[in-house]
Amino acid sequence: MKISDSIKSASGLTVEKVDAAPTQKPSVSKTGSSGSSAESVTLSPLSSQLQSLEAKVAAGSVYDAEKVDAIKSAISSGQFTVNSEKVADGLISTVKELLTTS
Repeated sequence: MKISDSIKSASGLTVEKVDAAPTQKPSVSKTGSSGSSAESVTLSPLSSQLQSLEAKVAAGSVYDAEKVDAIKSAISSGQFTVNSEKVADGLISTVKELLTTS
């Protein structure tokens, strides 16, 4: 059985590949006068993208709460049935895929 990346599909997010070498280095400046110092840090544009991604993930729901509640109530009432053939087929399919990609 495959587990899909529900975070990406739920919020419509994409993953972009980023170069290993940063394009813009953070700048740090120190000024010292009479024993006190002030530091300034500038973050790359990638950090703002990460913050917006984090906000989107936090705002969006990753799963269907109504479906989860329906399954919970079906389990508690004894009405939930598992299709063993479907589970077995999914397991066999996953094992075949793992063996062919190795």
